[in-house]
Amino acid sequence: MAIDCLSAGILFADVACAPVAKLPSAGELVSTDRVQLSLGGCASNTALGLAKVGVQVGVAGCVGDDPFGRFIVEALSVDRVDSRGIHQVAGWGSGATLVVNVAGEDRRFISTSAANTQFRVAHISDEWIEQAKVVYIGGYFMMPKLESDDLVQLFRKARSHGAKTVLDVVLYGDSAYWQRLEKILPETDFFMPNDHEAALITGLDDPLAQAEKFLAGGAKNVVITRGSAGSLLVGEGGRLRAGVYPTEFVGGTGSGDAFDAGFIAGLLAGEDMAGCLRWGSALGASCVRSITATESIFTRPEARQFMAQHALEIEAL
Repeated sequence: MAIDCLSAGILFADVACAPVAKLPSAGELVSTDRVQLSLGGCASNTALGLAKVGVQVGVAGCVGDDPFGRFIVEALSVDRVDSRGIHQVAGWGSGATLVVNVAGEDRRFISTSAANTQFRVAHISDEWIEQAKVVYIGGYFMMPKLESDDLVQLFRKARSHGAKTVLDVVLYGDSAYWQRLEKILPETDFFMPNDHEAALITGLDDPLAQAEKFLAGGAKNVVITRGSAGSLLVGEGGRLRAGVYPTEFVGGTGSGDAFDAGFIAGLLAGEDMAGCLRWGSALGASCVRSITATESIFTRPEARQFMAQHALEIEAL
């Protein structure tokens, strides 16, 4: 299958609970309405979101030889994601996360990166790099073997074939984040952190100042997601601030990945930057209606209907 987007990076199995009234104290049992196994990790979440809106997408990453790894591959394949780029690493378990949702509070995570730490550029198909119109790397900083000159060359090669490069991060481990971004930012068309990540990387509190620093580092465009405060885009595509669509909030897991999927879908559809923000915001809004990262993501007809029925406030800066 030819692909329009390559989604490469961290692959996880999430075990999430429906919101509980409070965290248990030591030795205490707290009941929840539901505990569910689902996909997690930037690359798998974004790939599945793209597949749900009809994009031909291939996913690349590493899993272990265990039930979680088999679940990740099967769950992606069911939704017509090309999973041939997933590599099984002998002697390693798969990435997995416990997601604890507490009513009225942000999520809590207990996680192991496991086989994701073994992912490297050599695992990514040259054929896919030459085919893809968008090359997305999700979970940068969690894959130390991917942080190399090889990734810079991969982005450069993708751009030489006309692809847009998109980079998302998860802060993990060593805090020297800025130094670890310096080589890759100049080859990045869209850098897409959330506001918390942007603040920790730059040391700045103002989202516009954060975006300007990433632009000065070489990124062509910066898109910062800000939760209930919406999103911000600054760069070659203009300077825009977007609000959020109205939606029922159940859980925030995967909402940033859903936003990325919608934004990329907009790029592939030829939307302008405001249109890409609408697509990203719509898929992000659909995601938070569930405790899992992918269960409630809109299909393309659902997303179009939702955007037709609801206005998104977007202003030029």
